[in-house]
Amino acid sequence: MKAVFIDRDGTIGGDGSGIHPSEFTMFEFAPAAIKLLNDTGVKVLLFTNQSRVGKGYFTERELLEGFQRMEAELEQHSAFLDGIYYCPHKPEDQCACRKPKTGMLERAKAEHQLDLAECYVVGDTGGSDMLAAHRAGARLVLVTTGRGESSLGEYKHLWPDIEPEHIAANVLEAAQWIRDDLTKGGKLCTSEIQQKR
Repeated sequence: MKAVFIDRDGTIGGDGSGIHPSEFTMFEFAPAAIKLLNDTGVKVLLFTNQSRVGKGYFTERELLEGFQRMEAELEQHSAFLDGIYYCPHKPEDQCACRKPKTGMLERAKAEHQLDLAECYVVGDTGGSDMLAAHRAGARLVLVTTGRGESSLGEYKHLWPDIEPEHIAANVLEAAQWIRDDLTKGGKLCTSEIQQKR
């Protein structure tokens, strides 16, 4: 089974910085991007660092309620997520899940029987999203929304010698590129599409 991991802040909405769940809004094109991936026949998984939970800016319950609102909005567009993975820890906690560590990717691998080498990671931050993808052996797609532009410029030193396979203007363009990449050369077979709910 193949999957696309998508970062939240700066990728499907927001400006790339931590934001209270009640204030988070998706980009208008984000539901269409997720729906396109749903229709392509891959699992779509959200993975996000949420250290403001650990820092006390908002509670884990508020975060989960925010995810529920986001999923309800996606449902209005006939789009859905196959799973949500989040790290609520502070950087100093030295947990195994906070990007750029690969804990969230590894957990999803086990739960969804994934080959991470066949999966894609879409995110706006080189030093967390792209570095986590590289360490896990997944395919890298950087979007220039959120912190994407600065990840390619002043913060490129945080992920030296790592280059994304594709740089997209936004998550919808990233989804279109992934669909095209999967369908060329028969990378995605009909049976995989039929397995989707």
